[in-house]
Amino acid sequence: MTVLDTAAALAQAPACAAHEERRRPRPAGRDRYTISEVAAVTGLSAHTLRWYERIGLMPHVDRSHTGQRRYTDRDLDWLDLVGRLRLTGMPVADMVRYAQLVREGEHTLAEREELLSAHRDDVRRRLAELQSTLDVLDYKIDNYAAARRAASERA
Repeated sequence: MTVLDTAAALAQAPACAAHEERRRPRPAGRDRYTISEVAAVTGLSAHTLRWYERIGLMPHVDRSHTGQRRYTDRDLDWLDLVGRLRLTGMPVADMVRYAQLVREGEHTLAEREELLSAHRDDVRRRLAELQSTLDVLDYKIDNYAAARRAASERA
């Protein structure tokens, strides 16, 4: 399974149905995009897209006869996955390692699962920390609102 096959499979997973509805729209009826079109669709800069390619995070991107990059829908699916991994705070080195494992083939499935599972555990820990912090904020806000109401009732 290639990097692109994995991205396509993840994009089609039922658990991602809500994500599909929120995905940025792509030009209809097209499967070849310039770097500027991909930048517009993904929100990434052309510099970042080139950097992803250089560090091995982005698989080989096809080129036109004039040498311009031509991205496909599968490339956009992969970039969407990378964006989600970035959003969860996965270090770039881990994302590059994951991409490398995917390119190496199915014999790396266990290592990929382990990498993503460890990251999921970290995300869950950080979510719990954020929820605890949100609870403190809610408590403080409720106290201030109650104090304000009490002060206005006395006035």
